Amino acid sequence: MLYQADLSEIPQEDRSFAMQVLRDRIERKVNFFGVAEPVIQVEEGSQRLIVELAGIGDPAQAVEILGQMPFLEFRELKERSAEETDKFLAALEEAEGKDFEEIQEENPYFYEGDPSLYFESTSLTGRYLKKARLEPDPIVPGRYAISLQFDDEGAEIFEELTERNVGKPLAIYLDNERISAPIVQEAISGGRAQITGDFGQEEARQLAGGLSEGALPVPIDLISQQMVGPTLGKVSLEQSLRAGIWGLIAVVIFMIIFYRLPGLLASLALVVYALLMLALFKLIPVTLTMAGIGGFILSIGMAIDANILIFSRLREELKAGATLPIAVEEGFRRAWPSIRDGNITTLIVALILFFLGTSFVEGFALTLTIGILISMFSAIIITKNLLRLFTGNRLGKINILWH
Repeated sequence: MLYQADLSEIPQEDRSFAMQVLRDRIERKVNFFGVAEPVIQVEEGSQRLIVELAGIGDPAQAVEILGQMPFLEFRELKERSAEETDKFLAALEEAEGKDFEEIQEENPYFYEGDPSLYFESTSLTGRYLKKARLEPDPIVPGRYAISLQFDDEGAEIFEELTERNVGKPLAIYLDNERISAPIVQEAISGGRAQITGDFGQEEARQLAGGLSEGALPVPIDLISQQMVGPTLGKVSLEQSLRAGIWGLIAVVIFMIIFYRLPGLLASLALVVYALLMLALFKLIPVTLTMAGIGGFILSIGMAIDANILIFSRLREELKAGATLPIAVEEGFRRAWPSIRDGNITTLIVALILFFLGTSFVEGFALTLTIGILISMFSAIIITKNLLRLFTGNRLGKINILWH
């Protein structure tokens, strides 16, 4: 998708920065968990933004995703004659407590045919928004409001804006539609504001969610869109699948030859592990490009590593003369500290990568984190219970299957 940004209200020296903020906000929206693998870039020397989203078959769905990102801005009353200003303020006072649609019909001062007729844009936009949350409207029971918190720079702009507009309305616009125009009673410090209007709970929740995910710093318009083939083409996909299948077969053969029956059971647990991982990838959903596949494969290695530690301890117990049921329990008990410490240290690194990394690094870290957690479940719960099934039957008495 190709978008055109409207930078007419942004000073020339700030336009490059505004486009980078726009790019970052959209990436945070479409790639919150780092696994969507989008390609988002600003056309050099232009006001256009290229957005490539993988794994979406319906173009309308892609457009809708970005359409949920509102453009927030604050506007102040234009400089007009004292008579017109007084008339406008009187209209605001008369409208207090009435339904907003009814106000628009009754009073021409609220007519929205020309949004710039009474208000003009200021430098305070969604670019400075830090967070937004839903809360009950303190004035009208049953309605809801959205509380806004600006960052430090936005807080300074908001304080200056309210200071010069004491006794005047300060309009809040979303996507060029005025939501409310409260009268400023005094200068407001701390960077906190509130959007009130005829909001139901669900509508207010969606609006707060859209703002929290990233209010756009500038308005954007969709110029064109097109479907293209996957970056990871058919040949690459077939080669990756073939490598994965042969790698899995090699691991299974090694485990069975070296560990006999426990190795076979570990291979069954590995299949369950892989199915759980793929189910979670579908649920999140995860776009499996190179970063995600790398994290997945690394977690498979860690899942096998946990089983090897357990089986090595089990063999030591059997050589020491322990019975099979006792050897199984002791093997897990003695292997657990090594499994726990190894996985926790890797998990710490994965979490650091997720919270401090960006884009593809986040995707790798997330798939690795999920893989570590599922691998611990696979080794400690699934493999352990499969082994317990054989400790009391005939197969448990055949030494060659265990030594």
